[in-house]
Amino acid sequence: MKSKISGVELRRITMPLIAPFRTSFGVETERDVLLVRVVTADGEGWAECAATSEPRYCSEHVDGAQDVLRRFLIPALPKENVDAHAVGRILEPFTGHRMAKSALETALLDAQLRSSGDSFGTYLGAARDRVPCGVSVGIMDSVPALLDAVEEYIAEGYVRIKLKIEPGWDVEPVRAVRERFGDDLLLQVDANAAYTLTDAQHLGRLDDFDLLLIEQPLANDDMVQHAALAKLLRTPLCLDESIESATDAAAAISLGACSIINIKPSRVGGYLEARRIHDLARAHGVPVWCGGMLETGIGRAANVALAALPGFTLPGDTSGSQRYFATDITEPFVLDHGHLDVPTGPGLGVEPLPDVLDEVTTSSEWIAL
Repeated sequence: MKSKISGVELRRITMPLIAPFRTSFGVETERDVLLVRVVTADGEGWAECAATSEPRYCSEHVDGAQDVLRRFLIPALPKENVDAHAVGRILEPFTGHRMAKSALETALLDAQLRSSGDSFGTYLGAARDRVPCGVSVGIMDSVPALLDAVEEYIAEGYVRIKLKIEPGWDVEPVRAVRERFGDDLLLQVDANAAYTLTDAQHLGRLDDFDLLLIEQPLANDDMVQHAALAKLLRTPLCLDESIESATDAAAAISLGACSIINIKPSRVGGYLEARRIHDLARAHGVPVWCGGMLETGIGRAANVALAALPGFTLPGDTSGSQRYFATDITEPFVLDHGHLDVPTGPGLGVEPLPDVLDEVTTSSEWIAL
């Protein structure tokens, strides 16, 4: 379905986090979020750009994303007869900037699906109406603080716990969680590329704890060494930052660099490419799960829809709204026995609450086409 675009709004909002979130590459205390609203002749669509304030998770950051959208990506769209499926091809001449591209494609897809009355889940091929949810637990100041946090998340109903790790915060915290909560707890770790292959023997100590997976232990651009590490560990390796496209996923699978893939739609350029990676991995018998970037309800709605596809056989980082925000910009996603319902309304099935959105907005610009 093609659309005629009137213009695009780039809106910045600030969302304080309930608690600081620490990973191996830094600490976040609030989310500086770029929202993209595409207005067409038939309606409007929303999306969230997952780029963070600083280029630490990847090369993108929110100021850069807004700039590249304003100067290059939005002007590249034809004013008439635009289809969301064509966005990736139209923007391909611009190198990188997958998070910015994802936001633009997703907003247009949301607008088109709202117009046709189809939900994101239906369009992508969701196989279930609710998805199991895991939670990502940041690096803490102490093991007792970590155990208290994990206990709280388990009490809330999360079915899987992911611990962020880094050198100096790995074996002992994992051991403490496993000993405290038992072997039945689904437990995995995420290193965010904090280690090198020389740490293989040390990482091998994690084999004792029956983890679901070790996520992205080595550098983003080094699949060869991930393949070498995979041969040295019993615990399955999962790639996150290394996978930016279906082509990357195919290479990783062929090399044996991973046996599980974390699909973050924003990282790979959008939900259409995310679905291609899902289809590829499923054809090769490789499990996938949906990662998160501390999204508001806008991004969370799309992630939950994606996580309902049949190849997503592991719980994702699709936490409820209250995991991160006291007040979300949409109606909150509320955990129900460890699951979230897949939105069924047209498009994303959610939209910003005007009063809340106005309260958290720090700037807005309109780009007419």
